[in-house]
Amino acid sequence: MDGWMDGWMDAGMDWFEGDWMDGGMGWIDAFDASMHRCIDGWIDSLIDFNLTWLIRLPVLVGPGHRAIVYDHYFGIRHKVYGEGAHFLVPFLQYPIFMDVRTRPRILSTQTGTKDMQHVQLQLRILSRPLDTHIREMYQKIGPDFDERILPSIGNEVLKAVVAQYNADQLLTLRHQVSTEIQESLRERARQFNLVLEDVAITHLTFSKDFTSAIEHKQVAQQMAERAKFVVQKAEHEKRASVVKAEGDAEAARLVSDAIEQHGPGLVEVRRIETAVDVAKMMSRSQNVHYLPSGNNMLLNLKPN
Repeated sequence: MDGWMDGWMDAGMDWFEGDWMDGGMGWIDAFDASMHRCIDGWIDSLIDFNLTWLIRLPVLVGPGHRAIVYDHYFGIRHKVYGEGAHFLVPFLQYPIFMDVRTRPRILSTQTGTKDMQHVQLQLRILSRPLDTHIREMYQKIGPDFDERILPSIGNEVLKAVVAQYNADQLLTLRHQVSTEIQESLRERARQFNLVLEDVAITHLTFSKDFTSAIEHKQVAQQMAERAKFVVQKAEHEKRASVVKAEGDAEAARLVSDAIEQHGPGLVEVRRIETAVDVAKMMSRSQNVHYLPSGNNMLLNLKPN
């Protein structure tokens, strides 16, 4: 815009300094030259204005992404561009897109426990970068930051935490181990501007020898519990037999005392009750037939 103003000022000065007072035509030539200078300055200003404001290409940043701009003169710019449309100067600036959505990753490692047992662990990690620090992450680490950071800190934290527990504690205290791994990983990832949404143990296996030893131990414990149950059952049966014998002896003593005091009437009553029970049982049986007493088996039939 400065060239346009300078052109108008030069045109005015030339018009006043021309020889129009003498009645000649020199002032017209001066004014014409000044107007040409004014138009040239206006064109130069328009070109500068277009290069800085008008001639820009729109760049669209998609959902879940951020963009940083690399400038050929100033390098990577400090501003982080969010979702939506942005305008960049062509041939001088170009965008670098970064995915800031949460992404899963599986980490596997093999390490030793406190009691020198080998164990293999698998972790499932949900992570995302801090969108306000993606410029630093791109400059120092690169676009594949999770491929470089998570395997390093994951193996380090897993080995440090597992070494504090015995092999059996990894099974009985699994929730505590998982919580400690998650806290340690989040603390280490925060140093690299990574946010861990979730950390979970998905797979936990021991060596074949240790697994076989655990199976034998469980079988031995089950057999010991079974033998203990058999012993307890025998003791209960023994006690039941003693109690029953004591009850029978007490009943016999009471019957004997009753007979001595009241005679054999109780025995006769018991005999009659027993005979009634036997008669009822035999009457319901189809294989039992009644025969009359005596030697006459023909039911006293008289011959003709």
